[in-house]
Amino acid sequence: MAAASWALASAMAHLIKEADAMPTIFMVRHGRAAAGYDSHRDPGLDDLGRQQADATAAALAEALRTPLAIVSSPLARARETSAPLARRWNVEPAIEPRIAEIPSPMDGLAERSMWLRGVMAGPWAALPPDLLRWRQEMIDCVHGFEEDTVAFCHFIAINVIVGAATGDERLIVFRPDNGSVTRFSTDGGQLALVELGREGRTAVN
Repeated sequence: MAAASWALASAMAHLIKEADAMPTIFMVRHGRAAAGYDSHRDPGLDDLGRQQADATAAALAEALRTPLAIVSSPLARARETSAPLARRWNVEPAIEPRIAEIPSPMDGLAERSMWLRGVMAGPWAALPPDLLRWRQEMIDCVHGFEEDTVAFCHFIAINVIVGAATGDERLIVFRPDNGSVTRFSTDGGQLALVELGREGRTAVN
């Protein structure tokens, strides 16, 4: 993983610019989970996922140099992905429920997987009011970050913020890979997409 970490650090370093007045938000998709959306409610990381978390932590620490605030979704796969960077920086991640994965309206694992595949194909306008409120709460959360922050979260969560920053009303705007970093700036009232993270053909979880 040393070569991969170096390559990721080099790519991240290329993206980092001198800080300006607007907070910069680095949204990290968690590493690969040990189980899928249709087989476990809250899986942690598998071996590859832990390697991805370590590589992302090394790249961010190399590129950013100065420790930033860390927030994490309460789900295990996001918290475990945040842990290597938190250790490097000696920073305690704040748990933020508003950046968790999209909530499903049913309990059965197989049923919620089928539901997710259906909603991912359409626009936000096709979804019920409770999910639109969930989306808006996440946007408000990221708008509210007052300092440079690394946020460990999920596939659809990152798509929510990309869509808000670009005015794209599709549920899925792009496919962030496990361990990838997407960068935004915000002044509390406006979100701007600075750089999309690495894309991949990975499962949603």
